[in-house]
Amino acid sequence: MGAPSINVLFKQTGITAIKRGERGIVVLLLKDTVPATNPIVMSTVSDMPATLSAENKEQITLAFMGYEKPPLEVIAYIVAEDTTDYTAAQHYLETIKWDYFAFPEIADADVNTFATWIKSLRETIDKKVKAVLPNCAGDNEGIINSSNLKNVVGSKIYTAKEYCSRLAGIFAGTPLTISATYAPLSELTDCDHLTKSEMDTAVDAGKLILMNDGKKVKIVRAVNSLITTTADKGSIFKKIKIVDIMDQIHDDIKSTVSDSYIGKVPNDYDHKVLLMSAIGGYFDQLELAGLLDKGKSSVYIDLESQAAYLKSVGTDTSTMSEQEIKEANTEDKVFIAAKVKILDAMEDINLNIAVYEV
Repeated sequence: MGAPSINVLFKQTGITAIKRGERGIVVLLLKDTVPATNPIVMSTVSDMPATLSAENKEQITLAFMGYEKPPLEVIAYIVAEDTTDYTAAQHYLETIKWDYFAFPEIADADVNTFATWIKSLRETIDKKVKAVLPNCAGDNEGIINSSNLKNVVGSKIYTAKEYCSRLAGIFAGTPLTISATYAPLSELTDCDHLTKSEMDTAVDAGKLILMNDGKKVKIVRAVNSLITTTADKGSIFKKIKIVDIMDQIHDDIKSTVSDSYIGKVPNDYDHKVLLMSAIGGYFDQLELAGLLDKGKSSVYIDLESQAAYLKSVGTDTSTMSEQEIKEANTEDKVFIAAKVKILDAMEDINLNIAVYEV
């Protein structure tokens, strides 16, 4: 029979959710002397162990800078300096909660391996996490492709690898109500200089790039590496903000259903209605919070899937009304669906100004 499962499938026209949870946890994979307690969980910069190298303390500090807020936590998983096999670290990270991953000392040959791991976590393990990886054309909403060659702070230049921790902290510290597009990086004094055409090409190629507008360095557009869209995964999946909201909703429904519904509630029609009502109430909260478009959310029995299941167990649905199909006994299976519209942030503004002659 296998273990009870919760499949939350996101398409552009449907999301199911229950309860908002916390977000904003960054995981850093660092090479150092492995401490007795590993990983190191930090809520502020002051939680950093004194035994870490200066370089690793710098990476943790960069991650904690955040955007409007710092990340909720930064978790440093330490591996030995000569480590080349990261299987143990990956296995451990599959078992704990986090949102964004960065590996400042990642070898070029390992970038695609870690991208594949993140994709597997999202698509196979159903763990909706993201990674900021250097120069990684991952073509996936879970991979942010850090592509700036130089990130300048005075006389110091951070490479794309060395700056991934900072970007992971920015995205983890960005409220779901806004986008990190045009987010300023106050510590930077300069970065790559690209023309408008070069920036457009880079963004369209799924690259996360920075620009110097003459006064400050800022993110050009908060996009992930996804470039290949489908009917079920359209262009909105390219936006980090949109994917963050989808992932948050996914995590909320998964944890709440696991804690409050699976194995605890009778699977009759009345209780399915109560479950749908709870989902609707959650959508109302997201609408009030400015994450979902008001009045565009609905929750209902997935009639097509429920009818297909009934037929698969030998039930003749040909003479049943829609309501009878909705109320039919589906053993331990629940088939519900929802529609919402996620709100994006203002990014492209067109303003026509008419000038009157005197």
